[in-house]
Amino acid sequence: MANNKVRSMTAFGRAEVNYSSGTAVWEMRSVNHRYLEPHFRLPEAARALEPKLREVLRKSLNRGKVEMTLNLKTNSGEVAAIEVNQALAEQLVKAAELVAPASDSLSLNPLEILKWPGVIAEPETDADEQANAILEGFKQALTQVADNREREGAELAGFIEARIKGISEQVTTVRALLPQILQNQREKLKTRLEELLEEIDKDRIEQEIAILAQKADVDEELDRLDAHITETRRVLKNGGPIGRRLDFLMQEFNREANTLSSKAVVTDTTQAAVELKVLIEQMREQVQNIE
Repeated sequence: MANNKVRSMTAFGRAEVNYSSGTAVWEMRSVNHRYLEPHFRLPEAARALEPKLREVLRKSLNRGKVEMTLNLKTNSGEVAAIEVNQALAEQLVKAAELVAPASDSLSLNPLEILKWPGVIAEPETDADEQANAILEGFKQALTQVADNREREGAELAGFIEARIKGISEQVTTVRALLPQILQNQREKLKTRLEELLEEIDKDRIEQEIAILAQKADVDEELDRLDAHITETRRVLKNGGPIGRRLDFLMQEFNREANTLSSKAVVTDTTQAAVELKVLIEQMREQVQNIE
């Protein structure tokens, strides 16, 4: 089904559907996984429905390990009339009488005759009615799972948005400080070089300072962080199966944070890089659970 909401991969669903001779009880559990991995636990009477159940599941969920268990309960409050296969019972009696002369100890026990397979007919179940109840219960439980995944997904999206806001604030802080950081760094380098190398050409000093200042310039990293922030918000807004895309963006965030850290020349930049890494790691952990 088309869905533009952010959804978690963790959820639980349960449904019961009654039919004339019993009840179909479904329980579903969903956890995070790279792909859609369904696991069915079905009684023999429902085995033939598995392909149809898988088709319904694929139309609703995109990712996650989903364990689905079906129990078929017979109605306990009703006492069904016992139907005896009279013809089979008579054949068994005749067969026993034929072999009786060969054994002095052989005695015919009516209860043993009733235990013979087929003598007592099993109560019939309307196969179509049962199948419809199983499918209806499956859809109800699956709807619960999907709804729960959406609710948790909304919480995860809010969590990520809060961290994205924190990253944006760090980028803004560093960008505002950057001109002064670079100027201060340039002055410190110039003073040290002039003190140590008074006889060296001042033009050469300026060149070395420019090179060092360029290495300390993190403007490009800040631009890329801004781009990743914009893309993450766009992905969250579009919704749907976005977990893999967000996971890729977390890697890109982390790459820029590492570069920012390696270029840090003042305490402000170092602290910002550390805070970025904390926020990114918090997001990465939650992204693993998004469909």
